[in-house]
Amino acid sequence: MANFHWTPALAQVFLFDCDIDLCPYYPLCHLNPALAQVFPFDCDIDLCPYYPPSLAQVFLFDCDIDLCPNYLIWLLNQFLKLLLQHYFRIVKLFNMSRKYKIRNQDKLHFVTFTVIHWLDVFIRREYKDVFLESVRYCQKTKGLEIYAYCIMSSHIHLIIGRNGMNSLEDIIRDIKKFTSVKLIEAIKANPQESRKELFVWLFERAGQKNGNNTHYQFWQQHNHPIELSTNEMIDETLDYIHQNPVVAGIVLQPQDYLYSSAINYANMPEKLIDVMLI
Repeated sequence: MANFHWTPALAQVFLFDCDIDLCPYYPLCHLNPALAQVFPFDCDIDLCPYYPPSLAQVFLFDCDIDLCPNYLIWLLNQFLKLLLQHYFRIVKLFNMSRKYKIRNQDKLHFVTFTVIHWLDVFIRREYKDVFLESVRYCQKTKGLEIYAYCIMSSHIHLIIGRNGMNSLEDIIRDIKKFTSVKLIEAIKANPQESRKELFVWLFERAGQKNGNNTHYQFWQQHNHPIELSTNEMIDETLDYIHQNPVVAGIVLQPQDYLYSSAINYANMPEKLIDVMLI
């Protein structure tokens, strides 16, 4: 490397963004069109009188770092900078991955099903009924226990448990899989659905981007299961779920909202599904 002195600035030019303002060799490139053609574009080293073969081997071919020991130092510095910049984000994601997992199958869990892009699908009663039909089926055949629920326009909150061999993960998967198909079918078949083409296009686009789907994606991938390990957590979550329609300005009292277990807890006759009262 006698003919070439490595600088981080030059590394930024050739290995990344080619920011020529940082490049000490740019004047030569600017004066010699052949050299300009070599670095940013075609790598035709026969045209370039200033281009040392060792530099060609480093940048344009195998990037043999043995030829340039300072490259290792620069690369390590870049890695450390990126690590420091994203440290807190990495830690947060790691903690979230640990937090949102079902570890104890016998505990109650708070879960949320959210439509992709937070689309307001459930403003129509027939779509809410499709979801409740699936819940009833899982209650009868899968061992699903519902302790609270509330269907909002773009998401659904539930407190769930189980009483059989099926895991909570399997029950959640089955509910989402079944309702995804049935809800998209209902949207397509609804002659009064003015948003039909937009919804189907968004579901299809989301499905194409997610390898876990065959064609469409209705629900967001995550469920954010939170274990309710204390009575205080259960009470706070129950109140939060039932207050959703009140906070949204839909009703004045939680029990006035039909698609909520607040009706069950108020012992009103309009309850739509069986709920195990806490």
